[in-house]
Amino acid sequence: MTDLGLAGRIAVVTGGARGIGKAIGSALAVEGVHVVVADLDEGVGSVTASELGGSFQRLDVTDTASVAAVARAVMDTHGRVDILVNNAGIVRNTPAEDTPDDEWRAIMAVNADGVFWCSREFGRSMLAAGSGSIVNIASMSGLIVNRPQPQTAYNVSKAAVIQLTRSLAAEWADRGVRVNAVAPGYVATELTLRGMSDPVWKAEWLRSTPMGRVAQPTEIAPAVVFLASDAASYITGSTLVVDGGYTVW
Repeated sequence: MTDLGLAGRIAVVTGGARGIGKAIGSALAVEGVHVVVADLDEGVGSVTASELGGSFQRLDVTDTASVAAVARAVMDTHGRVDILVNNAGIVRNTPAEDTPDDEWRAIMAVNADGVFWCSREFGRSMLAAGSGSIVNIASMSGLIVNRPQPQTAYNVSKAAVIQLTRSLAAEWADRGVRVNAVAPGYVATELTLRGMSDPVWKAEWLRSTPMGRVAQPTEIAPAVVFLASDAASYITGSTLVVDGGYTVW
């Protein structure tokens, strides 16, 4: 097994205050990475950063000025960024015909625009250094259509993340920057557990997953660490599906 080679590196994790983002930050910190928790929630984010032995930056991924300011702050403090994990995301379960314009735009702004804004800004410093790894948190929803809940906007936004991953990987491969994605299935986060409070949804989600259960956030994090590490040095443009088998049926 190739050494992960992560000790001493600098990682920015968007939406890193809780859930999957926190689990990713924790897994990176165990490997000796300094984790910058970048999140809108300053209170929870600061606590998480302290727990990880890292630092906190308040970030609104939908605001290019905020993204640029955080990128400057990280560069001013650390002189580089080695890893970017685009994890921030939101979901709404509104039928397509009832989806208002502002809800569609809000989902796209966080899930798709935010991934591009952050990749573009942090990617510039990675390209200048000739090295770096970006891992985007997509979803199995970018590959299939979930049932029974309606979530067209979310599905489209995550499909965009997967294609954005491939496109950036193609552009930046010969300049030392790798770009990959992880596509989780149902994970026991606040949003998923809220959805599972609907007995019909819960029954269908579990029935449609061959492993018959949802994942824990700690089961998603190792895939991100792998793709961020030197062990994945010849992998770019890939989407690693971590879904308990959901997409095989």
